[in-house]
Amino acid sequence: MRKRNYDGKQILVIVLLSVFMLAAAAFLNYMEKDQARETASTQAAISSPAAVSAASKASVDSAVTPDQTEGIATYLQGPKSWKARREWSGRWGTQYYDGGSFGGFGCGLCCMANVYCSLTDYRCSPLDMYQYAKEKSMYEGGGAIDWGYMKQTLASAGFTCDVGRKPSEYASFQNIVKNSQACIVVVSSSNSTCYWKDTPGHYVTLFLYDEKTDKIFLADSGDPSHNRQWVPLKKIYRSLKTANRWQYLMVTAYDKKKDGWKHRGIGGRCVLPEGWQV
Repeated sequence: MRKRNYDGKQILVIVLLSVFMLAAAAFLNYMEKDQARETASTQAAISSPAAVSAASKASVDSAVTPDQTEGIATYLQGPKSWKARREWSGRWGTQYYDGGSFGGFGCGLCCMANVYCSLTDYRCSPLDMYQYAKEKSMYEGGGAIDWGYMKQTLASAGFTCDVGRKPSEYASFQNIVKNSQACIVVVSSSNSTCYWKDTPGHYVTLFLYDEKTDKIFLADSGDPSHNRQWVPLKKIYRSLKTANRWQYLMVTAYDKKKDGWKHRGIGGRCVLPEGWQV
């Protein structure tokens, strides 16, 4: 075999090419190892408990959480609310029925309509409830409805309910509200001015007790600034009208089969939120 001779320039080129190829191989090897380290680090971060928790939280936060209060009816009773066309107000607030102004006596009927609309698949207005109470109890109309007539009317509409007096201990009242689907209570500024002012006696409705905050969702037909507000339950307890024969009516169940009304319409002119139109 013939031996090949290289001159100086050829040897220099061969050396440079060899060095370049070795450097390129080393660089590619480094890049492969760096990519492997990055992939392993990313997989470890994703699989770590903290990362999983953060991802879960982001998923929950991005979900739309339904607002329970949107399913609660909170009718207003008075003429000022109707004049301003506030949501939940009705023309009944300007009307007289059986000689009495609904704006002056209708708080109990508003509470009963709130309960019926919020806890059943059916609908009614306070005016509808007024007429139904006259049919199903000895309530004669034209004035505030009494506890017995409220209980009798709601029972005929499928509700299990009972009346009671203010417990001596706040914790007992908490349990009553906690174990009820809704409560109708009577409050008075004569007992406390912590929330109501110049209020001799007034029925309001309590919904959705929140044990963590010890607050309730209040339906107050007489004061739009109170209506649909989360209020400390202790303020309600302090304001219960002890001069009244009873202080609360607790609603604990509804049985559709026992509902002799099943009312589907909302009678009278009124302003309702979107989604409540019938």
